[in-house]
Parts: sequence; C-alpha cells; structure tokens
Amino acid sequence: MNFSFYRINADYCDFLRNADPRVPYTMQDKSIRPFVGIVFSLNAYHYYAPLTSPKPKHLRMKNQVDFLKINGGIWGAINFNNMIPVHNACLQKVTIKIFPSDTQAEVAYKNLLANQLSWCNSHKDTIVTHAGKLYHIIKQGNGRKELTARCCNFPVDEVQYLSYCQIHNLPTSHPCQSSW
Repeated sequence: MNFSFYRINADYCDFLRNADPRVPYTMQDKSIRPFVGIVFSLNAYHYYAPLTSPKPKHLRMKNQVDFLKINGGIWGAINFNNMIPVHNACLQKVTIKIFPSDTQAEVAYKNLLANQLSWCNSHKDTIVTHAGKLYHIIKQGNGRKELTARCCNFPVDEVQYLSYCQIHNLPTSHPCQSSW
C-alpha cells in the first residue's frame, strides 16, 4: 500500500489536546500550504505523522528517532514526535494535482508535495520502522527526558482516540482494517 497525504480534522486534534498538550495545532486554514501528513499502522491503530516543509536548519540537522529528513532535508522532514492515532473519518485526502488556475506558489508547493510523497513511498519500510521504534520507546517509558518532552503522549492519545470514537459513534474494534 502506498502512502497518500492527508489533512487531519482540527476538532479532533483539539479533542486530543484536552488530555495531551503536545498534540500539534493543524493550521487547517492555510489554503496554499495545508498541514499534511502520512498515515500508517502501529499497534492496531492508524497513526498520522505530520510533515514539515523544508527549512535551512533541516540541512544541518541529523535524523533522530523522532525526526526523519526527506531527501537529506531538501524536501522537509517527518515529525514522528507529533504523530497521533487517528480514525479515517478524521482524515481528508490532499490532492496534489496541478490545475491551470493554480498560482505559481501553488504549483511550486504541489511539486514539493509530489516530491515528498515520492520519497515517502520509496522509503516506506524506513518510515514505518522509524515510527515503530519511537512508539515503543515512548509507550514503554524508556525515552530520554528531552525526547519524551517533545513527543505526543501516545498512550494518553490512544485513550482519547477511543473516547472520541465512542462519542462520535465511530467503530473502533479494528481501526487499521477500516477502509480508506
């Protein structure tokens, strides 16, 4: 299965943030540069990991257990520290198709997204392994203080996820087997 890019529901993130203040703000109101991420399975949950646009500092930074540079940082990075469990009902697929009406900035951003997506799909195993390693470190409470401080609280977020699903009558018996 190939990755796709998704936006995540801001209300869902707000709900998680009630119990975990480290859950990122989605900034969904950005029309040209939406908050986007990839989705994969961890511990019988779908997890959403946001990407970050390229910044000069990414070129100097090293990959870490919670941060993976895309194409050496040239195309941004994946912020595993901000990954959260998510139900597919809280996701909206991002279209990167270029339209004649797109501005130059929109075309440039969609080209960046296409490059990021291509890289992610070429490195699926690395991405899932990276995410799984961080997940287990945090779940087992084995992270350094600095690492734990910058990561979402996965166990708390999973409880909140289940609560959100119950409140909104979303099935949770097999979250990873739901259709996309």
